[in-house]
Amino acid sequence: MHEGRRWSVRVVWVLTLVLLVFALAGCGQSAPSPSAQKPEAAPKVVKLNYYFPVDASGPLAKVMTEMVEDFNKSHPGIQVTAVYAGNYTDAQAKAVAATKAGSPPDVAVLLASATYQLEDLGVIEPLDDFIAKDKDGQDYIKDFWPAFFLNSKDKGKIWAIPFQRSTPVLYYNKDAFVKAGLDPEKPPKTWNELVQVAKKLTVRDQSGNVTQWGLEVPSYYWIFQAFVLSNGGQLMNEDGTQVRFNDPATIEALKFWTDLQDKEKVMPKASISWASVATDFTSGRAAMIFHSTGSLVGFRQTAPFKVGVAFVPANKQNGVPTGGGNLYIFKGLPEERRQAAWTFVRWMTAPEQAARWSIASGYIAVRQSSFDLPVMKDYVAKYPEALVAKDQLKYANKEFATHELSRLWQVINDNLAAALMGKKTAEQALQDAQKDADAILKPFQGK
Repeated sequence: MHEGRRWSVRVVWVLTLVLLVFALAGCGQSAPSPSAQKPEAAPKVVKLNYYFPVDASGPLAKVMTEMVEDFNKSHPGIQVTAVYAGNYTDAQAKAVAATKAGSPPDVAVLLASATYQLEDLGVIEPLDDFIAKDKDGQDYIKDFWPAFFLNSKDKGKIWAIPFQRSTPVLYYNKDAFVKAGLDPEKPPKTWNELVQVAKKLTVRDQSGNVTQWGLEVPSYYWIFQAFVLSNGGQLMNEDGTQVRFNDPATIEALKFWTDLQDKEKVMPKASISWASVATDFTSGRAAMIFHSTGSLVGFRQTAPFKVGVAFVPANKQNGVPTGGGNLYIFKGLPEERRQAAWTFVRWMTAPEQAARWSIASGYIAVRQSSFDLPVMKDYVAKYPEALVAKDQLKYANKEFATHELSRLWQVINDNLAAALMGKKTAEQALQDAQKDADAILKPFQGK
């Protein structure tokens, strides 16, 4: 009886021990977690395509790519692919073609003067809603130099944000000034002074061949507009539906330009390209030129002489057009890409990035607060000529911009070339340009 009871107790004890062993073994194995059962989905990344043009495609394209890479590192949820799209004309053609094909770029840097064209094509969207939703939206807009928004607005809306912006300036060879007995710190300030200084800087050999021109001017509407504004005129009306090519102030400006070559003989009688003028300056072939402030860094790095920078000389007033490129957001994007595109635009135009791009390129830093940053203060202390274009903004006006802008460029540039080559008088060239422009713009008048 006692033996049976002891056997039963032993059996219960053994069974209990076995169950305990299994229980302890099970404690070392955690229950399958949700993540073990199903891998967590990777965070969604919004991908953007960004088209940009930089005429000096080598070094500046590298800087642009580095800026985009820095954005991507600081915004892991957004990844931007920078696409170098050629010059401004190429970039716009590619962006519009991609949009029409159903694959628009998300963001692009295109000419600030192209706003009417891009609106008419229906490929960009206004940015007012983005600005309104940002708590600091109005402060953000107010921090830009006001002149840069003159080409960004239409019909009461903001269509683009200034990015790489410029004005024409007068570049001059300080060493050539000294050699000619001129004060290198006193560049010409008026049209009359420009003529007198250019005469002293024009050098001829014993055979009468010019070895150094006093002045060269690119045969380009933008520089012509600087002459016109300096003479108290303007090339177009406010809404881009009419041009003023045959106004007296415009004709007088072109006559002054042609006189520089025909009467004063201080510049070559030719239609000179933008690139050729730059090359002639850095090689010493031309002692003074009109060119973009965006060329400043390149000239400083390549010219074997001290480069001076000054305001465009005035006649009736100081006046220059703004120029360069704005950031546009393209129409038809999914909402997540729209918002990501705006985040990218805000980052690219932050004071730090505006200063960074200005220092690398020579374009004017588009944010006023950029000039309060230590890096910018150090830069302009070392290179005070970088302040010239910024200071000239108080006299800046809207860049030539109309509907059908590409066709209008062709009209005015062809007629400028004809006048400079002696094929037409200044007055005839501009009367012809006016007639052709009126026909092109007629569908837009009265709207």
